Amino acid sequence: MQEVKKVITEVGTNEWQVVVFFLGDQPFAINVDKTREILRWPGSRVIPDTSTALAGITSVRGEILPMVDLRIFLDIEPQTPLEQSKVIVAEFNDIKLGFVVDAVERLYRISSEDLDSTLTGKYLGDWILYVIKRDSRNVLLLDYEAIVQAISPELSMQNKWDPSRAPEFTQGISNPGDYRIIVAEDSPLIRKQLKETLVSGGFVNLLLCSDGKEAYDAITREGARCDLLITDVEMPRLDGLALTRRLKENSATSDIPIIVFSSIMAEDIKVKAASVGARYQIAKPEISKLVEYVSKVILEEQEAKAQRSVG
Repeated sequence: MQEVKKVITEVGTNEWQVVVFFLGDQPFAINVDKTREILRWPGSRVIPDTSTALAGITSVRGEILPMVDLRIFLDIEPQTPLEQSKVIVAEFNDIKLGFVVDAVERLYRISSEDLDSTLTGKYLGDWILYVIKRDSRNVLLLDYEAIVQAISPELSMQNKWDPSRAPEFTQGISNPGDYRIIVAEDSPLIRKQLKETLVSGGFVNLLLCSDGKEAYDAITREGARCDLLITDVEMPRLDGLALTRRLKENSATSDIPIIVFSSIMAEDIKVKAASVGARYQIAKPEISKLVEYVSKVILEEQEAKAQRSVG
């Protein structure tokens, strides 16, 4: 077992760390905040009638973990026999699982500005979000949330939301569509789910941004209006914590309520988010509670504003 030792980075500096690993001869990366430890192949028990990429389940210190072989999922020829493979134990969206890989290299400290999305989509496929240019090579950053949902649809973050309940949550809000909500989220899949959930709750006045820089520019544009920002943490060009910090340090935008919406809402991330001024936080698996939470934030802000005007 190899524990992943994180290097502490200053909050809101747009810097974070990734673990670089190999599938075949291609280097990939995963955010260190999603990573718990690295194991030698521990063996597994096959689960019948599941995706071929689901290598089975294993037990690590009494905890049952599903094992996803990223080589099979991405159709990459393995360069290491299964018995000699490495397993990256990851935790996000309130689930813990193992990613089976050929080899693990090391931790790298990067800036969100290092993430390049110009080749993603039709050029690199649906599962690759960014290219990190590192040491004269291209390191690929995957959309791990989308991969897990594709392998196990029952883990879909929207499967518990009942739109018919929206009116009970939006009571007290005369017209949810009056509120301009800006969303900063880099995963196309999660952006789609966020939009569908918010629109079903009546929050139709949305601007969806693919990264923090796009959101910051939209919010600070002359004449722009933003009543609420929902932001992911891990994003290119400007990550969610750096975005929050910049907005809170700007007197023109410091009063905008911000909800940090992330798959990695571990305690240290919550503390970091609070330290840069994000009072509201919600984990991505709780997308079924998003309309309720957004309504609560709007009503709280309304009440606070009324009290300030009276005072």
